[in-house]
Amino acid sequence: MRNFSDDENSIQLLKSGDIKGFDFLYRKYRAHLFANIYRLVKDVDLSSDILQDVFMTIWQNREKIDLEKSFQSLLYSIAKNKVYDFFRKASRDLKLQDQLLTSYKEHEYNPLEQDLHLKEDIKNLKEEIENLPEKCKEVFKLCKIEGRSYEEVSKLLNISSATVNNHIVKATKILKQRFANFHIVLFFLFFFEGEIVDFIL
Repeated sequence: MRNFSDDENSIQLLKSGDIKGFDFLYRKYRAHLFANIYRLVKDVDLSSDILQDVFMTIWQNREKIDLEKSFQSLLYSIAKNKVYDFFRKASRDLKLQDQLLTSYKEHEYNPLEQDLHLKEDIKNLKEEIENLPEKCKEVFKLCKIEGRSYEEVSKLLNISSATVNNHIVKATKILKQRFANFHIVLFFLFFFEGEIVDFIL
């Protein structure tokens, strides 16, 4: 009897419409896929939009996925096409052109230096998160790092959703005071937790 890999099991679940299979594959591949998209478009928001579009395409066409072919190759092929489509659109859209030019001007420095700055920012942010008040830190990590919903955290910690929100607001206020680019650094921390060393692919 053939032993299926985690990918194959998850793809089979995905093909049947099981969200657990989709979630496993999303969590496994999102970081490296995002990094590759980001290297091309140089904008966090645009990269995030394209990433979500890639996985939306996967979900919508899940029944057509071939188990005999590499799922990773499929992801990168779809991502490449999405990026090409984006640049084709940008060539006709003056607003998008301005957005791209602004992003590229902000990233004119050396890519290695960029990577080191990002790692240092993430390291500093993680340290500041650890310095938050205890309950505030716990709620922030569950919601913003682990990606749990306010409702989930409310049930897990036996507190109201309003209290969860208050802790998030308090933590965000503290961290934003210390990081001008807080939301961007947090975004990378969420996607690359445990994978920072492999940021440059």
